[in-house]
Amino acid sequence: MKSERGAKEGLKLAYTQGNKKLRNAGNVFVVSLAVADLVVAIYPYPLVLTSIFHNGWSLGNVHCQISGFLMGLSVIGSIFNITGIAINRYCYICHSLKYDKLYSDKNSLCYVLLIWVLTVTAIVPNLFVGSLQYDPRVYSCTFVQSASSAYTIAVVFVHFILPIMIVTYCYLRIWILVIRVRRRVKPDVRPKLTPHDVRNFVTMFVVFVLFAVCWGPLNFIGLAVAVNPGIVLPLIPEWLFVSSYFMAYFNSCLNAIVYGLLNQNFRREYKRIIVSLCTTRIFFADSSNDAVERIKSKPSPLITNNNQVKVDSV
Repeated sequence: MKSERGAKEGLKLAYTQGNKKLRNAGNVFVVSLAVADLVVAIYPYPLVLTSIFHNGWSLGNVHCQISGFLMGLSVIGSIFNITGIAINRYCYICHSLKYDKLYSDKNSLCYVLLIWVLTVTAIVPNLFVGSLQYDPRVYSCTFVQSASSAYTIAVVFVHFILPIMIVTYCYLRIWILVIRVRRRVKPDVRPKLTPHDVRNFVTMFVVFVLFAVCWGPLNFIGLAVAVNPGIVLPLIPEWLFVSSYFMAYFNSCLNAIVYGLLNQNFRREYKRIIVSLCTTRIFFADSSNDAVERIKSKPSPLITNNNQVKVDSV
């Protein structure tokens, strides 16, 4: 009875409109996820474009190692942040009585810091194993799946399978609890799921699903190759390998689109930023045009001086 009552109270708290604690804690993880997505756009992706234009890597080994390191940092940071978001939602619904204590502002920042410490710790071994190399098939310095079978299996499990299992467990528990409580509570006192909560859960769940879909093929190919490279590697066509890589790269562009499509707050903020940028551009364009017109309309100092000389002479 106590657990059922606690679940009901948790759902009542979860369904309360305008809970600032959830938005603040959730936004910390969302910002951290956005940083992970931006890491590849700032440095590795421009180098990939350079390799495509030059049909090869011409930037040296140092840039290759940095690019591969940041690429892995972005990928692992993304899945670890998605895991952190799922755990946050799970605690908010299933352990709501402890949520305020678990996810205070200070604790939320500490969790994000822990995520990035774990991310760096997970990617550092690549530098020593020698698995960061240039792959001409995908025009980028990246993790070479055939460098070490045991290490590749460990990477796929720790960086992909384990986080996917944790996130799946969290979201399943959330929806099972929601369905169970909604069936048992009387209709007149049944907690209502607000549109804000629905958008919040759906948005982050879609982000998780897209990540799993985009990165799943590449990870399972790597796992299959690591288990039996002699047999599996010749069976994988190059187009499948390349497609899985670029599909994984494309995932970094999807999160911002998902936020804009499914979350009204993000959509409103996107509009505000776009309007602000357009207004700024129009302002500077008008200012430059006014400056040109003033220069054109202003009489030449030489002509003015000549006219003054003529007046004085008269």
